[in-house]
Order: sequence, then C-alpha cells, then structure tokens
Amino acid sequence: MFHPFHHSGAKEEAYIWLLKQFTSLTAGESNAIANLANTAALLNHALQDINWVGFYLLEGEELVLGPFQGLPACVRIPLGKGVCGTAAVQKKTIRVDDVHQFPGHIACDAASNSEIVVPILKNGQLLGVLDIDSPLYRRFDETDEYYLEQLCTQLAKIL
Repeated sequence: MFHPFHHSGAKEEAYIWLLKQFTSLTAGESNAIANLANTAALLNHALQDINWVGFYLLEGEELVLGPFQGLPACVRIPLGKGVCGTAAVQKKTIRVDDVHQFPGHIACDAASNSEIVVPILKNGQLLGVLDIDSPLYRRFDETDEYYLEQLCTQLAKIL
C-alpha cells in the first residue's frame, strides 16, 4: 500500500490522501466500532513516528478505551485527568511537545514523549477523543492539528 508520509511530498497532500482513504473506508458503514477500528488502523499505517493511536469514548464521567493500534492502554480515564481528560473537558485539541512536562500526564506507554488529543464533537456534544502518541518530542504541529480536526469532524458525522 502507498505510504503517503514516506514520500517527500507536502504533509498537506498526505493528509488530503488520508482523508480520502478515510471517506472510502467508512462509506456506507454505520457501525461505530468498525469505523473507529478502521480509522485507527489507517492512521497507524499512514502516520510516521507514532507508537499509539486510538479512541476513547465518553461514558458517563469517564473516557473508556475504544479501538486502537499499539500497546495495551489505560481502559478508563476520568474527565479532566491527563491529556485526554483535559482535551475532553475543554472540548479543544491539545498538543503536548513533551508529555513529561504535562501536569497529571497518564503514562500508558513509557516510550511516549509527545501527544496530540483531538475531541470528537457532534453538535457541540463530546463523543470521545482521538489520541495519538509519539516517541519523538515535538512530533505534532499545526498541520497535524488542522487535518486531524478535519478527520474528527468527519468521524463525528458517522458516529
């Protein structure tokens, strides 16, 4: 399969490719778990220098682990705790260049050094979050944030 992020082309072009693949993968499928699982696999395949990618879904006052790719992870995260819980409560994307400097960071994989968490919102209501970890410091930038937010906006429509 074509690896868009392994070529010298623009990062934006690679994300546009990824969004098209996402649309193809989820077209006509209404099962949330299937769509989240394929999306996690797609992101894991397409993004370089990541060691965990997946979803946490809102259940009461907690985020509960959903489909992911990577090492086994924390199953439940209270709202407001760690990067995921903070992004969920604030309903905004949080990029962390160095997770070891983030107060209350929940370390599920000791190899993770940077992280991005994007809330999945439908009509202003939180459904869950997309969480991506990297062993590199400062792995995620404004371009990642913009396109991952686009992906989560599209994802919210089918959840």
